[in-house]
Amino acid sequence: MRNKGAATRHHRLIYLLSVAQRRLQRWMAAQPESEVTPAQAGLLFILGKQDGVLMGEAGAALDMGPAGISGLVDRSAAARLVERRADREDGRAFRVWLTQKGRTVLAQAKSDAAAINATLTDGFTSAEIDIVARWLTSIQDKFPRDPTREPGK
Repeated sequence: MRNKGAATRHHRLIYLLSVAQRRLQRWMAAQPESEVTPAQAGLLFILGKQDGVLMGEAGAALDMGPAGISGLVDRSAAARLVERRADREDGRAFRVWLTQKGRTVLAQAKSDAAAINATLTDGFTSAEIDIVARWLTSIQDKFPRDPTREPGK
């Protein structure tokens, strides 16, 4: 396997990844023009691709458990961004739908995300960003959502 040499031990990847995530989240939350949290924007992005998804599907896409997605949908519904409706075929399941306000806010969130992504990628080549994206994606495979599973299995 590649990258097992001594040089990789000095990158402090866990620290750098943690700090980068916290700073980005804080910066995004502090933007006065933003009507939604990053988590709410994520839900809107999912619904923008497929409106009316099951809550469990939305939770899985956002890497959230049942309690987390339920709370996110509750907060988003209270903000009139989404509405929750019972599934027609399974009365125990709920689907989430964008409201008109949600569609408007989604358009702004897409624009905001494009600007943030431009800032994040500034100074790097497309090839470098491809490697970073591949590395970050690999973390999801190596460390699955279920913390009882061993990394890399």
